[in-house]
Amino acid sequence: MKTESVIHSNLTRVVVIFLAVICAPGCSGDKAAGDRAANMSGNTSETSPDQKVILYGELMHEVNSFSPVITTEVNFKADHLFYGEDVPASAIEEGKQLAGFLSAVEKTGKGRINAVPIVQAKSMSGGPVDSLFYAKIKNTMLEGVRSQPRVDGIYLSLHGAMGVQGMFDPEGDLILALREAVGPGVPIAVSFDLHANVTRRRAENANIIVGYHTNPHRDHFKTAFRAGDLLIRTVLGEIKPVMVVNKMKLLKGGGMNVDFLPPFRKIFSSMKKMEKQPDVLSVSFFPVHIWIDEPELGYSTVAITDGKKDLAQELADSISDMAWAVRDVPQPAGNSPGEAVAIARDKKIARALGTVVFCDVADAPSAGTPGESTWILKALTEKGSDLVSYVSVRDAVAAGEVWQYNIGDEITISVGGKLDTVYDKPFIFSGVVDSKQETSYGKTVILKHDGVHLILSELPMALKEPSDFKDLGLSVWKADIVAVKNLFPFRYNFLLYNRKTINVMSPGFSSIDPFALKYVNIPRPIYPLDKVDSWR
Repeated sequence: MKTESVIHSNLTRVVVIFLAVICAPGCSGDKAAGDRAANMSGNTSETSPDQKVILYGELMHEVNSFSPVITTEVNFKADHLFYGEDVPASAIEEGKQLAGFLSAVEKTGKGRINAVPIVQAKSMSGGPVDSLFYAKIKNTMLEGVRSQPRVDGIYLSLHGAMGVQGMFDPEGDLILALREAVGPGVPIAVSFDLHANVTRRRAENANIIVGYHTNPHRDHFKTAFRAGDLLIRTVLGEIKPVMVVNKMKLLKGGGMNVDFLPPFRKIFSSMKKMEKQPDVLSVSFFPVHIWIDEPELGYSTVAITDGKKDLAQELADSISDMAWAVRDVPQPAGNSPGEAVAIARDKKIARALGTVVFCDVADAPSAGTPGESTWILKALTEKGSDLVSYVSVRDAVAAGEVWQYNIGDEITISVGGKLDTVYDKPFIFSGVVDSKQETSYGKTVILKHDGVHLILSELPMALKEPSDFKDLGLSVWKADIVAVKNLFPFRYNFLLYNRKTINVMSPGFSSIDPFALKYVNIPRPIYPLDKVDSWR
């Protein structure tokens, strides 16, 4: 029998220690720096003669090129979409990239920088962004630049794996447009997600490119602080950054590897040592987001030094060599939905002391998928209905239909297979209407069939936090199985509850097997799809 107080008392100390370890690179320092950033306005209406003007903005989106669902302005409004003077408060409240930059303005700038906000636009991962909305944000940034009497620097918070309808490399397009607007002498600094796809156009038009050093990502703030610090020191004439970017003929493995575990542990620990060397300003490694179908797809390494190009090249080559050396390390193993249910059933002690977590690897909205896969739902209904389980399916039509019924009504409905017609299939589900709520995911309803709790929502749910279930009235402690739709954040967010993680492999747009993805535009040859003898 599960007793919450007993479990909590036995596990809290372990959880605290674990979180202290994984957060050490970013969490505690981020909060303190975030508090400092909160004390500044982020912008002043007038610039004193001895101040430098740095414009800043954010456009964050991670594409899944294979998803048929377009990302629209609605998706950005559901996350973060703020303009001008409304940006700093939102940035500081969020405490991530822009907050990190503002902290650098305060700590490194020391009153010598006037930071002028333009826009903050962020959306959950998804299919390509609507081209008209992208044009709107791009024009907003350009107008922000042109409206300033002078611009001494630009900071951009970008994901690095964005996609836009009808074009390749939109982030490169944005950086190029800003470069043309300010000319060659104004430094541009960009912070990227670890899974950015660094293109030639970005390398040629940005002076500073800095990436996360963690996966799962937990150094958003620190990464932006580093980028801002380098930009400010450049603007003030304290350093002269020289950047080298290596593009690799390598595609495999980026999405499922952890920075503090093999095979990437050596790479990231080496990067930390490199950055302690004299004249080394930054070293970044980008094991690319593999769900981008673009002509320059592939791993990248970036090194920035203070005026020493040969040293930068040496460091970038060293990281590339280390990444190439572990190219054959297999991806984490997984199980079919049916196998996952059988494993969970056998894990009686794990279920008694907590829950078993199913990671829906091939339908992770955090990797840009529609979030409507029914494969796990089907397996739970047919083979595990006696177990208490929580599983979500994004289906606006089905959620709207169920919304018309009363709590306690028993209905039969077809779910899924509407957006993803390539890998997904509709599933007929019968259950009792258990709850109805308006949430940030739109109309959200729960249908219950024996122990199976089907969560239907209008928008996709990544289910990264235990609170995502708690807010719906579902106790994670009472569940034998919870199915999440993200590849990494749940692995530490659910630590208190999770006794067994099963990577569930089914057909889907976020399959971690490059051979299963329907690429059309990527460069060839590239490993592992082709025989390649060198990363160069």
